[in-house]
Amino acid sequence: MDGNTWEGTDLADHYAEDAFASAKGYVRSYVLHQQLLDHLPPAPATVLDVGGGAGHHSFPLVRAGYEVTLLEPSQAMLDKAEQRLERLTEQERRRVTFVRADGERAHEAVNGGRFAAVLCHGVLGYLERPEPLVDQLCRCTAADGVLSIMTGNAGAMAVRPALERRWDDALAAFDDRTETNVLGVRSRADTVEELSELVRNRSLEPLCWYGVWLFVDWLEFSGVELDPNDSREMAKAVAVELEASRRDPYRQLSRAFHLVAHKDPS
Repeated sequence: MDGNTWEGTDLADHYAEDAFASAKGYVRSYVLHQQLLDHLPPAPATVLDVGGGAGHHSFPLVRAGYEVTLLEPSQAMLDKAEQRLERLTEQERRRVTFVRADGERAHEAVNGGRFAAVLCHGVLGYLERPEPLVDQLCRCTAADGVLSIMTGNAGAMAVRPALERRWDDALAAFDDRTETNVLGVRSRADTVEELSELVRNRSLEPLCWYGVWLFVDWLEFSGVELDPNDSREMAKAVAVELEASRRDPYRQLSRAFHLVAHKDPS
């Protein structure tokens, strides 16, 4: 999704506020964060968040002591990030840098800098081809660094339309890679195998992959809503989601997947 997609619309408000305030948004952020913590180098390592939006995935890392550069093409989303930055302490705010640029020119935009960790969550699906952005992500990853990519799971495309009883769409989805997502925007999905090969061809070795959004996501599409303010139930939900994200066959049915790769120190 380029920067112009968010401008002059209510998408930025919906994505930055409503989507992450929902039970589903909370679960996604929590699960991704916990998965990341298993692989990140110790703070205060440097982190580049490409297509970082309003900082929902990288600001928790700032609170944990990391130095974060948030790269985002949309001024509307950067404005949201600036607003959310005020919730951090003064010391935490000093560890955040904003860069307005497209992910496809990330290496140039950060002046050739290399980062101990590079994040790209929920971005690849808005591009026709993943290769140009993946190339940039790998170039920005330092030797011995970690790359974290979250994107739509092409292996589970039929689940949503089936749960919504759109049977013709579900049948077509077995062989399709695109859909109109919950934001009303056309998006594309990837496979773990193809994305692993892309990063491997760019000198990174895939370490592992996780599922993201399984039970909570499907509950919503089947008409059941969780209350994000019910801390007791949310704690139980994230525990189940986190466990499912690591196990087959559950992770294979997740709406999205999270791939973590490592660049050889040499």
